[in-house]
Amino acid sequence: MKALLWIKIALGPALFLLITMMPVQSLSTDAMHTLAIAAWMVVWWVTEAVPIAVTSLLPIVLFPLMGVTSVQEICTPYGNKYVFLFLGGFMIALALERWNLHKRIALGIIAATGTGIRKIVLGFMLATAFLSMWISNTATTLMMLPIAASVIALLMKGGKGEDAVAPRFALVLTLSIAYAANVGGIATLVGTPPNASMAGIMSQQYGIEIGFMEWFRIGFPFSVLMIFLTYILLTRLILPLPKGNFEQADAIISAERGKLGKWTLAQQRVALVFMLTASAWIFRSVLDDALPNVKLDDTIIGIAGAILLFVLPSGEQDESKRFLMKWEDTKKLPWGILLLFGGGLALATAFKKSGLVESIAEQFASWSDIPVFALLMIFSLLALFLTEVMSNLALVNIFIPVVAAIGVGMGLDPLVLVIPVTIASSCAFMLPMATPPNAIVFASGFIKIPQMMRTGVLLNVVAAILAALLIQVYRYLDWL
Repeated sequence: MKALLWIKIALGPALFLLITMMPVQSLSTDAMHTLAIAAWMVVWWVTEAVPIAVTSLLPIVLFPLMGVTSVQEICTPYGNKYVFLFLGGFMIALALERWNLHKRIALGIIAATGTGIRKIVLGFMLATAFLSMWISNTATTLMMLPIAASVIALLMKGGKGEDAVAPRFALVLTLSIAYAANVGGIATLVGTPPNASMAGIMSQQYGIEIGFMEWFRIGFPFSVLMIFLTYILLTRLILPLPKGNFEQADAIISAERGKLGKWTLAQQRVALVFMLTASAWIFRSVLDDALPNVKLDDTIIGIAGAILLFVLPSGEQDESKRFLMKWEDTKKLPWGILLLFGGGLALATAFKKSGLVESIAEQFASWSDIPVFALLMIFSLLALFLTEVMSNLALVNIFIPVVAAIGVGMGLDPLVLVIPVTIASSCAFMLPMATPPNAIVFASGFIKIPQMMRTGVLLNVVAAILAALLIQVYRYLDWL
């Protein structure tokens, strides 16, 4: 095992040296060095030979040493505004978790959808997807799975009819939670790291600014449609469930809601900060018109919301809970994800600086005769199956600069190819190791790998087709 680890570690720098020594007439020295560094990072990101956050620091060392950029220039992307947008989003999500507001929201949605066997699945999917729009899909899945397990356990104690459907219901419910957690985050810019990373790369390379609302009107329709397609396919076609009711579920949901008690003052204040922040993101253009002398930005809104959490009193008597958030709570922040953001943006900077982006664009200029829909399907499927075996954020960091350059080379708006790839990177349905939600529900014991693969293959294809079709609609509506 140790030998394999050292092989993985050595493979990155070995590939780097090999590429730097290759004589390629069509690429400049800087472009070859950039390609070599990118290859090293890809190997370490895919194999996870070292922590992915550590790999993300390689640009700070290698690009200045190879003369591609200065230290100052390569460090700047680590402080990109989208990094801080996600930081603000993370802090608001932590506040929701700290005061158990996320569980209250989830149980409210589940209770509203009803207790029919299929309706329970829909309720869990909607609750999971909504939470994943704002907090990490891992945290959402960890919260939803124990509630689902309680429902499953009670169903398995039922009568003969319920005994017959219990194993399939358990499989569908756990799969639906993982899939909804993955897809729900696509709806918002802060819902999943690939979205914000793509926005940062496009801003840095092409000066294309993608705000919260600009992404929402693209990502939200996909997320909603994919959730309902997944629900229909899972409960009607792939693993059909009966229409019957499961009355005992009412007791479980009511008991869980009862444990939460009445709304506390702290929960009300966190909910207020959350709603104000989300509303400001969504209606920023209206605020800009109303306040012409105030230059709002999504990052300003997110960080302002986060700061409020540290200065608003919680109303609790406990001294350690005087404010809605304290700095010690930020220990739970995924700082490694923020470094991964920075590493991807630094790599994109080097792609542009070295001329590698232009070289890639020139190579694909001859592809302009290929139908756009065919290209959308090709790149969507490629991203979908790559994200099954590597981090979706690492995939976006490497793939987006290349795909954008291909689009430019073909005379397309780079967003036409970039958006479906970004969406597809979050649609990992096939393997337990593809995303944390998949791994978490697989560990529950209700799912076997062949079952997840059979279900996931079909949903991967559906996601690719849906992403390609929506991009065509967006192009027709002139949204791109």
